[in-house]
Amino acid sequence: MKESTDTVRQRVAKSQRKAIGVDADIKTANLKRLRRIEGQIRGLQNMIQEDRYCADVLTQLGAVQEALRAVGREVMRNHLRHCVTSGIRAGGTDAESMYDELIELMYKNAR
Repeated sequence: MKESTDTVRQRVAKSQRKAIGVDADIKTANLKRLRRIEGQIRGLQNMIQEDRYCADVLTQLGAVQEALRAVGREVMRNHLRHCVTSGIRAGGTDAESMYDELIELMYKNAR
């Protein structure tokens, strides 16, 4: 099924959005966490390559997932502090769009 021109434009517009405000310390901490996670992923690849014991691999997978959740919590906190607050304060359709986005994010990220 071919995408409509409007759908493509909306997807491109969404991919080019920027955060309204990003705390520099949180950004630095998140980048450090992500680099650490990147190293953990490489370690997992090696564990799989070396046929390591399944329980050990699963333990490391759990550690990576928890580390990613920690980054997600910080990104969500920043989103709520800046982007959501701004959208809701703007009122009108911006507020309505923000409420819809929050509901969608909660469903996508609920555990």
